[in-house]
Amino acid sequence: MRLRAIRTRLPTVLKSWIRFPVDFIMEMAESVSGARDELTPPRWLRSRFASTIGIREYKQAGRDFLRFFIELCQLKPNEAVLEVGSGCGRIAAALTGYLSGQGRYEGFEIVAAGVDWCRATISSRFPAFYFQTADIYNRHYNPKGRSSAQTYAFPYPDATFDFVFLSSVFTHMLPEEAQNYLAEIARVLKPGGRCLSTYFLWNAEAAALTEAGKSQFDFYCDRGVYRVENPAVPETAVCFAEQFILELHAQVGLILKHPPWYGTWCGRPRVLSGQDVIVAWKP
Repeated sequence: MRLRAIRTRLPTVLKSWIRFPVDFIMEMAESVSGARDELTPPRWLRSRFASTIGIREYKQAGRDFLRFFIELCQLKPNEAVLEVGSGCGRIAAALTGYLSGQGRYEGFEIVAAGVDWCRATISSRFPAFYFQTADIYNRHYNPKGRSSAQTYAFPYPDATFDFVFLSSVFTHMLPEEAQNYLAEIARVLKPGGRCLSTYFLWNAEAAALTEAGKSQFDFYCDRGVYRVENPAVPETAVCFAEQFILELHAQVGLILKHPPWYGTWCGRPRVLSGQDVIVAWKP
């Protein structure tokens, strides 16, 4: 392990030692002040899924993704939407104010606590929003999962959705798992359907910025078509070779009409998002 990788992890370890008391104090403050509305999960749950857990930033992230969906993917209010990795409802909450009575939302998630909260707080108010748990193994998020992401079949018929999106899902998956998920996305999309997904993409620019010490991550462990920071638990953060991901999209019949929108994760100045964004279409 390189020294830079050790330095990268030390702050994370130190933060974990103080996170519980800090989160407890902040949770109490949010409750007393009334800053957290009914569609914003408690701080302890937000911290399971999002690196940015302050209420303002958390809600802004949901609004930002909704804007991406409308501007980059031409999402219409009456369309059928699938979120792969629905978390604790950060983006679903933003969609509740956009999808019309003719639209609908489905989401599945491997962390049951997120699904339980979304059902109790979002589905109870918006019946067209449905959440379910997928008991899929992931060494980082669901180490007791019984199904494999490499063979998991999405629980929906062919050509069901107009739009599918994944935020920070492929950043925690290995190559065979990502390949299966992309094939399943292509299967459940209607002709003309779109998919927006986020990644850490390794290319010449990302490599140069990482080597210069600009990146938030040090993907020092090279495993061919992907890189990881933590070999013991690779799913903690996964960076794919850009060409590999582009080829996977082509293999399953998803077409890119625009190059990836690169993110700030490796030290680029502020662009579209923190992670790299790919939008693909099904012919």
